[in-house]
Amino acid sequence: MALHFSSRIPADLGPNRITQARAAHPPAYDLTVSNPTRCGIPYPPDLLQPLADPAGLVYRPDPRGLAEARRAVAGEYARQGVAVPVEHLVLTASTSEAYALLFKLLCEPGEAVLIGVPSYPLCDHLARVEGVRTEPYHLDPDHGWRLDPHELAAAPADTRAVVVVHPNNPTGSYLDPEDAAALRALCAERGWALIVDEVFLDFPLTAVGARSLAGCATCLTFALGGLSKSVGLPQLKLGWIAASGPDGVLGPALERLEYLADTFLSVATPVQLAAAELLARGGTVRAAIAARCWSNLAALREVVRGHPSLEVLEPGGGWSAVLRFPAVIDEEDLVVELIERDSVAVQPGFYFDFLRDGHLVLSLLPEAAIFRAGVARLATRLRQLG
Repeated sequence: MALHFSSRIPADLGPNRITQARAAHPPAYDLTVSNPTRCGIPYPPDLLQPLADPAGLVYRPDPRGLAEARRAVAGEYARQGVAVPVEHLVLTASTSEAYALLFKLLCEPGEAVLIGVPSYPLCDHLARVEGVRTEPYHLDPDHGWRLDPHELAAAPADTRAVVVVHPNNPTGSYLDPEDAAALRALCAERGWALIVDEVFLDFPLTAVGARSLAGCATCLTFALGGLSKSVGLPQLKLGWIAASGPDGVLGPALERLEYLADTFLSVATPVQLAAAELLARGGTVRAAIAARCWSNLAALREVVRGHPSLEVLEPGGGWSAVLRFPAVIDEEDLVVELIERDSVAVQPGFYFDFLRDGHLVLSLLPEAAIFRAGVARLATRLRQLG
């Protein structure tokens, strides 16, 4: 008898055409890299020293996370101008785990969460492995990536939550304040939870930026963050959930979230003990990442300025930029050609469910020389095609 595997895992896990091309022709100019520890970002050499705190030899689990670590996270929200009580915070091993806990908390198997598109595909994978269905709502590129409240209002009856990425990955767009108010009201009316992924909020790419959506009293809201992006330390595995909402709903939600967290107790003690110092000293890393992204975005604009058929879809924040080009060639064909002929790696727009062809997604993290050379080669290839 053949062994049965869960349908929550894709049946075909083989490499796709782009992955195969990269394996055969490792790109010299990788404009897809999203790991800041591999991009020449300067880190203080002793930044991880707090992980050696001898108190880490004693195991004293707290389902919501050690109080001192949660106080440090509450301080981060205070830095952003938002008051989040320590008791409303739950620590996780990552933002991905935060999603998984929230899907368990809010959904029966097969029920739906709404996810904006275009967006990073990880959330769809996380929902699938939790047995949760995703339904898209569309962000309008011609109107500042605004959402359509009528589309949201027509969501399936078994919807349990709406996911917002603020700023969006990869478009860099923030949730418009009017849309935020309308979405909160709709969630309160329908009994939906609002899940707000704010991992890139510390990286504005305009002078204005945006505020955290944590601390909402209108509807049950879960704001997500973590060390992975806020201080460029994905290897330390510490994320958090900031819960807020009406009094009659928030308490029961936190009790159940604590129950789920207690089932796994996944957050390591050393990183919790080090959290306060990492967040305080990690500001220099955050500033270096932000400077790199601003510099590379300026370089991209400079190249595109000389190519009238190309357009940078201006991001509000984050680590990515979207380049729109005439759809004279299939995105996948173009990406493979760039790898094989120009040694340049970029992401195709269809990875992120863009509604139209003709989009490429570029990371703003690579070292400046690599980024500039890669973008120049990309522009040359597009000129030849168009």
